[in-house]
Amino acid sequence: MSQKIPTQDNSPDPVKIHSPDHDAIAKKRKIHPRSISGFFSKMRLSSMTFVILIYSLLPWVNWEGRQALLFDLPHRQFFIFGWTFAPQDFFFLSWLLMIAAFGLFVVTVFAGRVFCGYVCPQSTWTKIFMWIEHLTEGERNARIKLDKAPFSGEKLIRKSVKHFLWLVVAFATGFIFVGYFTPIRSLAPEFFTGSLEGWGYFFIGLFTTFTYMNAGWLREQVCFIMCPYGRFQSVMFDKDTLIVSYDSERGEPRGKRKKDVDLKDAGLGSCIDCQLCVQVCPTGIDIRDGLQFQCIQCALCIDACDSIMDQMNYPRGLVRYTTEHILKEKTGYHWLRPRLIGFFSVLMIMVGLFVYSLATRVPLAIEAIRDRNQLYRENSEGLIENVYTLKIMNKSQQAATYHLSIEGNEHISLVDVPDFSLAAGEISTLPVTLQADPGNLKKSNYEVEFKIKAINDEELEAETESRFLAPASH
Repeated sequence: MSQKIPTQDNSPDPVKIHSPDHDAIAKKRKIHPRSISGFFSKMRLSSMTFVILIYSLLPWVNWEGRQALLFDLPHRQFFIFGWTFAPQDFFFLSWLLMIAAFGLFVVTVFAGRVFCGYVCPQSTWTKIFMWIEHLTEGERNARIKLDKAPFSGEKLIRKSVKHFLWLVVAFATGFIFVGYFTPIRSLAPEFFTGSLEGWGYFFIGLFTTFTYMNAGWLREQVCFIMCPYGRFQSVMFDKDTLIVSYDSERGEPRGKRKKDVDLKDAGLGSCIDCQLCVQVCPTGIDIRDGLQFQCIQCALCIDACDSIMDQMNYPRGLVRYTTEHILKEKTGYHWLRPRLIGFFSVLMIMVGLFVYSLATRVPLAIEAIRDRNQLYRENSEGLIENVYTLKIMNKSQQAATYHLSIEGNEHISLVDVPDFSLAAGEISTLPVTLQADPGNLKKSNYEVEFKIKAINDEELEAETESRFLAPASH
């Protein structure tokens, strides 16, 4: 059985956190990450840009004349490209969330918290807000100096411009989010003309506020305090998980030195204690202290350390993506691990079943509701009648004409119902009546099946069961 990697918890003592002398929130220093350029920095920028573009542009994409991705809550219809889903299809959402969870498990076991470092919405939007802060207040040292400087006109202008831009990004985020639930092309005119419903203004304001607070003010505290992922990462990790690690055997003892000094003669390791790996870290940790739950595996410290190694003419890799086995026991990477294979196998099975269920899903639904005001009735001809309300939904993206029939008992017939049409995504209620000659009824309860079939596509059909009730005397 693989052993778990111990993590260091640098969070405040929970017993002392409310003490005035140990108020971690009040004494928490503001983190001013330093800019760095390198392979991982560019890869992180590319992945976050992709996330932002997908989030921002997807609501504007049209598919067969309507918004491609629209969760129409008032009408209880959910359009995802060529599919239309109803609340009855929510098991697909549950299934998808389970697939996402197992996908996260696989990624975590394989390469740690790369989700947090490269595509997490909190990290992505915090990156945007930090870029705005860098744009308005300067590089790290300039920002620190500005925060410590006394109040002045320049400080007011810089801070005001920063917060204004933050609010613009936060508003755009909230506006786009609501655009997933109401047609986004009509959202802007309705918003600025005051014709948008109250809930629209409420949710735009709510998500604007949360984005502004989480990405602008709380930042890494969301990861430390609110997000549970970092807390249970040690359960998912093992000694063959790829993590950002500091090679202490090579780096220690650390210390300042001249560029051309002989390390062996000086009794020094490769680490020159420049603190650059700490300065670029968006969560403000020192990777040299070992694996910590605050680490989001962004690998910016790798870029920082490699740049110093290049300047000192030392080999790269003092800080690198590696595993505990490779780092300490000098072994190769172990691909065939029970935990990784198990999670991956379950993930593939779930994905396969999900794709099959989605591919074979019938875009037509029918539900029968008996009239609860009376169990049955007798008409003027002496026939026993049951009244039903059929709820029919065309979950396809094309209009269609349907034929209704019943099965179950040859003596029970459907009172004439003409063929009917439904528009794409339309939900319709259809009152129908079943009747039977009481002389042919030997019991008081019969099972019947309503079947609906598309006239232009005989393979497109759906059915639902109900009961036909008759007097007990028959």
